[in-house]
Amino acid sequence: MSVPGVSVVVPTRDRPRQLGECLEALRRLDYPRERLQVIVVDDGGTADLGPTGDALLLRHERSAGPGAARNTGAAAADGELLAFTDDDCLPDRRWLLELTAAAAHGAAAGGRTVNALGSNPYAQASQHIQDLVYAHFNARPEAARFLASNNLALPRDAFLELGGFDAERFPAASEDRDLCDRWLASGRTLHYAPGAVVNHAHELDLAGFVRQHVAYGRGAARYQRARAERRSGRLRDDAAFHLDAALWRRTLALRPARRAAGMALLLGVWQAANLLGYGSERVSGLKRAARGTE
Repeated sequence: MSVPGVSVVVPTRDRPRQLGECLEALRRLDYPRERLQVIVVDDGGTADLGPTGDALLLRHERSAGPGAARNTGAAAADGELLAFTDDDCLPDRRWLLELTAAAAHGAAAGGRTVNALGSNPYAQASQHIQDLVYAHFNARPEAARFLASNNLALPRDAFLELGGFDAERFPAASEDRDLCDRWLASGRTLHYAPGAVVNHAHELDLAGFVRQHVAYGRGAARYQRARAERRSGRLRDDAAFHLDAALWRRTLALRPARRAAGMALLLGVWQAANLLGYGSERVSGLKRAARGTE
């Protein structure tokens, strides 16, 4: 079977244990080793990463964010396709085979993320939210609208032609939403491939959950501003998702009922944190505009 050459880019920062587990999962992939390159980008970390095997290791002297780290990896990549995952992700053995099949003919492809921390309610809630996002925006897998950067593959040349991730405008969140929007606006397509699975082990507590979704809200405000500038979409297109009663129907249908109640509570926390981040970023943007710095 002929398969394309793929460069897998993994950004990391001060998580050597998680990175080691991710690299071990990548070594177990059902993919020809001669067609696979693994690139680790240490984004300004201070921890000893430990052995990285035959992965190419690149370093940022100072942290510039995951989008910038992915761009650094892409610039050094040899593969026809780029594949992105995160250091706290464990791809299944068939992950790359499924992704590359879906990324044929110049499309970008993204797979399904599964929460690997079943006893952590905040990790469960974050995964549930992503599942809701994918159900809404990727209802037609062959015409997907959003693919997260921890499970994504696309042609390297097209990625570089678009300028990669906009790491300056999106240093911490929503850089993948922005890339997907620019990808679609360029006339290209996104494919959702649920058979391409990564297991996500992101430890969270309540404070971390809130911080995460405040950051996503801030990123969403920047994303909407970018879309308005390039006229690629409107706020109401995405606001419909947050107002969709299906979010609550799917959540309250979870079993057992106790799980549904807890998930519904965290769904409310998510909405509030997202709105807080969105509002604070809008205010900050207006202040920057008034000072002439934006």
